[in-house]
Amino acid sequence: MRVIVLGLGNILLRDEGVGVRVVEALAERYILPAEIEAVDGGTVGMDLLDTLAGCDHLLICDAVQTGAPPASVVRLANAEVPALFQTRFSPHQLGLSEVLATLILMEEAPAAITLVGVVPVDMELGAELSPEVTAAVGLAVETLVTELQAIGFRLVPSVSPAGDDENFSFSLTPCLLPAWEEENFKIH
Repeated sequence: MRVIVLGLGNILLRDEGVGVRVVEALAERYILPAEIEAVDGGTVGMDLLDTLAGCDHLLICDAVQTGAPPASVVRLANAEVPALFQTRFSPHQLGLSEVLATLILMEEAPAAITLVGVVPVDMELGAELSPEVTAAVGLAVETLVTELQAIGFRLVPSVSPAGDDENFSFSLTPCLLPAWEEENFKIH
């Protein structure tokens, strides 16, 4: 089974970046089995196509507007996920909708899709999450863990090598954009 845990959002617009921050926290707090890939999807769209193609379960974490109170953690599954993105409040949601539609056409769509969303409080320019959304990150991580456990994975909390949690590091798989050649930037 191949599972992608995809963090979406613009980390320069405060709570809009919560999806990326939650997936970073998951990768920091737990040892993920080889079948689970944590991906920083940022705000990319169709560039995620190859990354997501053929995965069995796609777990998305993103900032969402569902009508729930600010800083709430919400869970949506399967058909509820594309329905949520019909009302967009962020440009990357359009990109994800296109990617999911293309995967269906290619017959490479995930068998299951789950979204763990956090309702934003502040979408202004800034790199820090709002205090309310920062407080919700732990619950969002645990919701992802519960989802992964429900599909059969046992996650083990990570411990830094010498118990030195301040210097412990982790990495996410970045979604790389295609390289541009210099000629694409010439003014005609």
